[in-house]
Amino acid sequence: MLAQGILRSSPWDAVFVLVAAVHGAALLTFPSIPLIAIGLWWTANTTAHNFIHRPFFAAAGANAGFSLLLTAILGIPQSVWRERHLAHHAGRAWRLRRTPQLAAEVGLLLVLWGTLATADPLFFVGVYAPGWLAGLGLCVLQGHYEHAGGVTSHYGRVYNALCFNDGYHAEHHASPGVHWTQLPRRATSPGRSSRWPPLLRWLDAIGLDGLERLALRSPSLQRFVVSRHREAFERLLPLLPPVQRIAIVGGGLFPRTALVLRDLLPAARITIIDADRDNLEIARALLPAGVEFEHRRFPADGELSGSFANDLLVIPLAFDGDRDAIYGMRGAAAVAVHDWIWRPRGTSCVVSLALCKRLNLLTRR
Repeated sequence: MLAQGILRSSPWDAVFVLVAAVHGAALLTFPSIPLIAIGLWWTANTTAHNFIHRPFFAAAGANAGFSLLLTAILGIPQSVWRERHLAHHAGRAWRLRRTPQLAAEVGLLLVLWGTLATADPLFFVGVYAPGWLAGLGLCVLQGHYEHAGGVTSHYGRVYNALCFNDGYHAEHHASPGVHWTQLPRRATSPGRSSRWPPLLRWLDAIGLDGLERLALRSPSLQRFVVSRHREAFERLLPLLPPVQRIAIVGGGLFPRTALVLRDLLPAARITIIDADRDNLEIARALLPAGVEFEHRRFPADGELSGSFANDLLVIPLAFDGDRDAIYGMRGAAAVAVHDWIWRPRGTSCVVSLALCKRLNLLTRR
């Protein structure tokens, strides 16, 4: 029996109820533009979204009350949100249906907004309204990139843990009534997916090379990137065995790793390996004399299994080979892998939250 018959489908839905209560308490206690904006985006795409498809409570009155609570927290009548979203799934235009529930939700919002505007107009205009509009903007961005070019999923574990499997979007569209806890079981055939969660999916269009070229045009961005990478390497270098030879894969374009390691390990011999000759020429112009360059792809035969003689191998975030095989390679004394912030391996530290990036270090001997 689910919470003495209170919940309709799953005891896990109690988490949504608790989180909604915490969200409301946070808004009352320390409201701010980021809290209002991020809270609206997150709750709309998790709690409110799941409530639309599978109302949490067995009693209709409890569902109506929870809809009023979400209306107050999000500043959006949940009846409108529900009708619009279900029309989206049905592939039809939505129409506003006048119901007593909608009237109650609109009335609640009018009272809430009127009270806020009267009691503290500066807060309403300077904090609440900008946060609410920013939250709506995040929701629009989320919805666009979940469907741009076709319904797209994201299977990152961190995102799906924080957003209750919202990344299984293609699976959700295929079976809208399936409970969120069951969606991972529906990912049985390869479909359209992105390595980016929806709010970061615009990076698919720009690509990592595009970001590198942006850094080449911005001295301030170069300083930021180098300083972030320097701090990460400074934290991990004490864990390394003696380093005499360093190989940096994909170090063309803006060679921030080579710049950092040239400074931190001046006696080490550095070789940059890149399959793009133009990238190597760009890096050559930015680096001091003494750095060596190899125009080829990595890995070559045997380099993962033991014939790689360098003391430190550095793998970029943009590496297009088998990253898991890199983590298991036995040829280098140490391997430093630039990876996404949600993929810690070995001894790890965050490079930058803004870059969504961390540095993982694995030592072999």
